[in-house]
This record gives sequence, structure tokens and C-alpha cells, in this order.
Amino acid sequence: MYAPISLLFSLGLGSVGSMDQRIVIIGCGGSGKTTLANRLAVGFGIPVTHLDAVYYDDEWNPLPQEEFAAVQEELVADPEWVIDGNYASTLPIRLRRATTVVFLDLPPLPCLWGIAQRRWRHGGGQDGRTGVYNRITWDFIRYVWNYRTTMRPRVRALIAEHAPHVEVHVATSRRAADRLARRIITRLTD
Repeated sequence: MYAPISLLFSLGLGSVGSMDQRIVIIGCGGSGKTTLANRLAVGFGIPVTHLDAVYYDDEWNPLPQEEFAAVQEELVADPEWVIDGNYASTLPIRLRRATTVVFLDLPPLPCLWGIAQRRWRHGGGQDGRTGVYNRITWDFIRYVWNYRTTMRPRVRALIAEHAPHVEVHVATSRRAADRLARRIITRLTD
């Protein structure tokens, strides 16, 4: 089910640009989900939603689970969108309507570096543009460090169960994610 990024390039990306685009971007914290989501949304001219901005209010209080799921049901009912974020408990909602899934499966060190860079750029607190909360705790560092062993198998199982109908792209480096974004966007103008 998961082809290396170079194989995806050689196979082409199918009918990108010829149908509504509903893109799910998932991956570890600091893997570049928000950056990629913004880039694809601009390239396609479609709305982007960062789930951190939906899940948390200005004081970083989470929505109740039922309300969070209901908001996502509304979001995915739209014909085109890019949504980034993990939230495995509601991932099936997004996967069922997706046309494309991008899984940023980066090793822990580049993710931790991405988190540190985000912190340096935006400081602490919640980034109003993306909803990303720039708070580094030991629990969060452990989560990032262990993501590939704890969360990756769960994410892959959810994709296999709820999105057998979509093309899944796995990028294992920022460079591969950048190439993938350029390839998808370029296909729009072909």
C-alpha cells in the first residue's frame, strides 16, 4: 500500500487537478504538516484547516470530543479542502472523504528540529495563524521521539481500514515532502 516517494513519482499522480481535491496530511509533530498543507492549499486554491486551530481555543482548552468530531464532519462535507493534523480518534472522518493522503513519516530528530525552529520563529504560546501551540514539554518530546513506534502503526492501520480508495504518499524527509508538493502542484497546470 505504501510506495516509496520515488516510486510514486515514476508512476505519476493520476488525475490530480481533474477532480475535487480533499487532502489529508498527517505526521508527527514538527514533521512539516502545516507548511505542506499551506503550500498545497495555495497551489490548488482550496481552503486549508489546521486541526490544532479547531481543537483548541485561545486559552488552549480542547473542544469536547463530540463537538470536535462534528466540526470535522462539516469540514469534510465541502467539495475541496486540505486538512492537517493527527487526532487519531477522528482520523477516520477525514480518511473516508479524502482523495489524497500524505503521511509525513520523518525520523524523530528532524521533527524535534522542526519544533525547535517553530519555537524560535514564533516564540511560545499559540500561533494565531495556524493554531499550533508552541509549547515544548518532556511529554511532547517523548511523544515525538516514540511516534514511529507508537503512533505510526496505528495511523497505518487507520489508513488501510478507512482509506483503501485513495492514493497514499509517504515522505520520509522534508526534501521528499517538498518534491511531492511541487509534483502535485505542477500537475495542476498540465
